[in-house]
Amino acid sequence: MKKLITTLFLLALAGCAGLTGPRDIELPLHKLQSAIDRRFPMHNRAMELFDIELTRPRLSTLPDSGRIALTLDALVAPPFLRQSWRGSLALSGRLYIDPLRNAVMMADPGVDSFVVEGVDQTRQRQLLKVANVMLDKVVADVPLYHFRPEELRYGGIQFVPTRIVTNARGLVVSVEPAR
Repeated sequence: MKKLITTLFLLALAGCAGLTGPRDIELPLHKLQSAIDRRFPMHNRAMELFDIELTRPRLSTLPDSGRIALTLDALVAPPFLRQSWRGSLALSGRLYIDPLRNAVMMADPGVDSFVVEGVDQTRQRQLLKVANVMLDKVVADVPLYHFRPEELRYGGIQFVPTRIVTNARGLVVSVEPAR
């Protein structure tokens, strides 16, 4: 009987340990998309040469790479001309966790493409340079997701995000008990 009670106690203890161990939080793409939608449309003047309006952000994950992609519609107009051009800007960046903000952020953003309709190659190259300069304004210091305090507390134990994995449906953030 004593052996049975000891076994049951150890099983219960092992069950409790599973509650306080590492776990995963799934962040679906639609949740991330709605957070980024609130930042647009975005208006920028780049190097006093171009007014650029960015609209319709479309977020996608690059599965198993730890990266995320963002595609935007762009309207480009020099302030001194009555002409404008439409195009699209595609960028991507590496995901990381900012422990001070409890947020998922994008680092090392890069322009994957910036295509503007009706523009010659010389101006296209100029616009690509402008896009690289403007990139910091679009994604720098912008959280893709903020963890609510209750998401990082479970069973009276505080958790901290430790790892991000991308998949076709969104992100999976691994959390572990704080030490």
